[in-house]
Amino acid sequence: MKISQKGLYALQAMMMLARRYNQGAIKIREIAYEENLPEKFLELILLELKNARMVESVRGANGGYQLRRDPSDIALSEIMRLIDGPVAPFADAEQLRVLIDRDLPHRALYQVFLDVRDAAAKILENTTLADLVSDTPPKGKRRARKKEKQKPSVLPMVVGGKPSE
Repeated sequence: MKISQKGLYALQAMMMLARRYNQGAIKIREIAYEENLPEKFLELILLELKNARMVESVRGANGGYQLRRDPSDIALSEIMRLIDGPVAPFADAEQLRVLIDRDLPHRALYQVFLDVRDAAAKILENTTLADLVSDTPPKGKRRARKKEKQKPSVLPMVVGGKPSE
């Protein structure tokens, strides 16, 4: 799976709107400035999100854009599919299932691809904007644990050309 720059900008803008949910509309200029996004490109992205009924525009002096739905009701997969198409990192699931059935010598390989595809899609479908902007991990989701530092191995050192006996 590869996310385009446009997809990344859309996610960043949506995250900002999620952080400010129920605080009124935000001007495009403010979103662009705070998220360091090109304003003209952001206009096109927000228009696309508006046409998909994820955001709405508000006219007037206090106008701008705001989320149309609660951040907990907008999955990352929905945004990414709109902007970049399929979210799965490999071919269509049905194509992989056909390969699993027909290409017996490579069945295990295609099964791994199908499992990776399904796992990636599941994560994106089950992660919402609210999950991204909250300070605490949502129930049922774990943040990755930090790996413990491993102590470096100690190797014997030879001084003066001969090890001491």
